[in-house]
Amino acid sequence: MALNVRKFDAVVVGAGGSGLRAALQLSNAGLKVAVLSKVFPTRSHTVAAQGGVGASLGNMGEDNWHWHMYDTIKGSDWLGDQDAIEFMCKTAPEAVIELEHFGMPFDRNDNGTIYQRPFGGHSQNFGEKPVQRSCCAADRTGHAMLHTLYQRNVFANTQFFVEWMALDLIRDHEGNVLGVTALEMETGESMIFHAKATLFATGGAGRIYASSTNAFINTGDGLGMAARAGIPLEDMEFWQFHPTGVAGAGVLITEGVRGEGGILLNKDGERFMERYAPTMKDLASRDVVSRAMATEIKDGRGAGPNNDYILLKLDHLGPEVINKRLPGIREIALKFGNVDCTREPIPVVPTCHYQMGGIPTNYRGEVVVPKGGNDNAVVHGFYAAGECGCASIHGANRLGTNSLTDLLVMGKSSGDSMIRFIKENNTHRDLPKDAGELSMARISRLDGRKNGENVHEVGDAMRQTMQAHCGVFRFPEMLEKGVEKIKQVAERAKSLEIGDKSKVFNTARIEALELENLIEVAVATMVSAEARKETRGAHDRADFHDRPGFVNGRDDQNWLKHTLWYKEGNQLGYKPVNLQPLTVESFAPKARVY
Repeated sequence: MALNVRKFDAVVVGAGGSGLRAALQLSNAGLKVAVLSKVFPTRSHTVAAQGGVGASLGNMGEDNWHWHMYDTIKGSDWLGDQDAIEFMCKTAPEAVIELEHFGMPFDRNDNGTIYQRPFGGHSQNFGEKPVQRSCCAADRTGHAMLHTLYQRNVFANTQFFVEWMALDLIRDHEGNVLGVTALEMETGESMIFHAKATLFATGGAGRIYASSTNAFINTGDGLGMAARAGIPLEDMEFWQFHPTGVAGAGVLITEGVRGEGGILLNKDGERFMERYAPTMKDLASRDVVSRAMATEIKDGRGAGPNNDYILLKLDHLGPEVINKRLPGIREIALKFGNVDCTREPIPVVPTCHYQMGGIPTNYRGEVVVPKGGNDNAVVHGFYAAGECGCASIHGANRLGTNSLTDLLVMGKSSGDSMIRFIKENNTHRDLPKDAGELSMARISRLDGRKNGENVHEVGDAMRQTMQAHCGVFRFPEMLEKGVEKIKQVAERAKSLEIGDKSKVFNTARIEALELENLIEVAVATMVSAEARKETRGAHDRADFHDRPGFVNGRDDQNWLKHTLWYKEGNQLGYKPVNLQPLTVESFAPKARVY
């Protein structure tokens, strides 16, 4: 049965920060835009970002984009592409001011300028001392940003398709991207969205882990679709474990708590970060803090009856500061930790938070793949932005606040690139004769299968495998076993069965389709992690720590390169890191000291 086709100039999959920012650019250019979202736009996961958006406004002291660039490169453990990083850091102040003019309710200083707080890894004068760079709206920055961008899109007449799930990417025989197939959750009917240009802004895939700050919608849909369409996934071994998730719940406690003066303590009441990062202390880069916390727990200095968490103390800030700057955190601590943070510390543990890898792009948001000797050949008509894209701005470890900066800057940049492309290619390419068949076959298999695998059981097996074998610390034997185990789980995922075969709001079908995407990401992560024989950023190999000639366990001679994982044959390829910025001198790799 042929699917119905709707034509648009541009299709944006995902209505979080980057999707909305790109859609706004496209709609304001007079283009016909469709935005697909599994949830109402203001429930996208950007809403959960708490601490702020990084930009060198210099409202609280001297700052400039060059320092921000250095901090981001250093934070990335030199795996970030320096052209993309320069582009983001240089553009960030303009992006924040633009957002302010859209109506974003930033916190204010007494003189009316945007309030900025310190954040981990951000410094003055190339690492000299902490700087206040995070532009925030209390501890609900993402929430305010999402609402602001959604309202602007409503004003611009962007067309939203809410509670639609994109299923597969459509490519022609030349490899051009022509849109997506998508499923309307309300009716269970599928449709082709035929577009001149397609943007994936589908967010992360943090639900591959058992303990995660990610919402249940973060199922790596864009990554799964890209992988099935022959697009490699870049640097999937790098997953950020946020130092402070509520113990036992995983709910995020923003780094902004430490930015406002909160401190981490072990069971002895010791401020232990002074031992691991003498200059930046609790505001060291996230991978450094997470490892320090994991080490304290491993060495028996964790707090609680089982010595399995760390204490985040902020009661010394006083109720006034907490209620003004961190009201949401007090609420989260009460609901999920059963503590009143104005009186006692919050129990916290490192929790999976953010993927540094994703669909490979350049800083213009164009998806790029190796082809004909060119490591970065553009896939025509295909773009990615936000957490699902990998420009690679964050490299091996993301600095706090840079995710919101990334989605603003790359969302707009992708939108601009799509406008240029559509102007130059202002007709719809012909759809291939088999367009939509892959998606229909996938749904048909789910609906027709009997005596198959249970979706929840396979999903749990995936999450437990990832948590046990590919967490904060990684060991060679554990990774090798992890590769075998996750491949076994992936085999089970080929035989998923759902009991409910109905069409209307069939959440069982949606969960099965989401799991198919998550599995792609999990396999990519484990295989890529096992292959990378070094410690770099968030990828901490216990067998590759300090050795003569290797900085912090990093092997720049052999591993200063991006991983590319291909679904077909489970193959790995590599490409060099771009160490050449756009206008300034390169920052050469050196030891990361905080």
